[in-house]
Amino acid sequence: MGQDNGTAQPNKPAFWWDPRLYQIASLSILLVYGLFWLQFDVSIWQIAITLGVAQLTQFVGTRYFNLLFFDPKSALISSLSLCLLLRTNDLAVAALAAIIAIGSKFIIHWKDKHVFNPTNLALAVILGSGLGWISPGQWGQVVWFGFLIACLGSLVVTRAARADVTLAFLTFYVGLLFIRALWLGDPLTIPQHQIESGALLIFSFFMISDPKTTPDSRTGRIVYALLIALTALYVQFGLFKPNGLLWGLIACSPLVPFLDRLFPGVRYDWSKPTAGHAPVSIPLSLSLQPQRRF
Repeated sequence: MGQDNGTAQPNKPAFWWDPRLYQIASLSILLVYGLFWLQFDVSIWQIAITLGVAQLTQFVGTRYFNLLFFDPKSALISSLSLCLLLRTNDLAVAALAAIIAIGSKFIIHWKDKHVFNPTNLALAVILGSGLGWISPGQWGQVVWFGFLIACLGSLVVTRAARADVTLAFLTFYVGLLFIRALWLGDPLTIPQHQIESGALLIFSFFMISDPKTTPDSRTGRIVYALLIALTALYVQFGLFKPNGLLWGLIACSPLVPFLDRLFPGVRYDWSKPTAGHAPVSIPLSLSLQPQRRF
């Protein structure tokens, strides 16, 4: 690929400035660590099927929708996330989750943006159908491992210009957990225990920060983070259902088009990460070029 004159530094190929490469590396490190050191309850076969079916679905979608070229990066990110979070005893369910995640990118979109985070949607369907589960306790409470996840996630969201939505969400969610504990008179060890979860960090750093499903403007993303935090806490403590984060994101995702209209911002481009402070005009010559949605 050529150079990106907008954001890449001189003599640096634009390829190496794609934030998805750093996300793939981060998720791969987390998966290898969890598999061999934390003994995750996920088989090599489930990992292989999830990764393979995701790439196959991406290839089929690329051919069916006549895209210019096959790009495996997005499908690899979604499938790695499924390997980290989804637990099932049926390999067919793992394959189905990969199909739902990658297929949704081609089918469910609005104005060149995904409506749902692919991994989030697949998990919601599988868990809602009772075909699988998420094991939040699999990560343990090792402080330095949580710090590792946070550092890798920070690298990803910073390169993808979406650190604001991650930091906003963690501020709202953690803050509300402690406020709730103080209001109820609970010891503060309870919210401390609730936030000592690798699943929370992965959700915050790798799912809610997805540039293709978050609002375009910084204001919109902060409002979005607040809505997700409130919804997740209501599901968890009001409806007494587990995986409140998962359902909070799935419920708030359809609000992104409304937030984009209310708070206009710069549309995200993988090759040109921006913070999305203000809308920009697109030259006619660029608008006539084929768009890469997936």
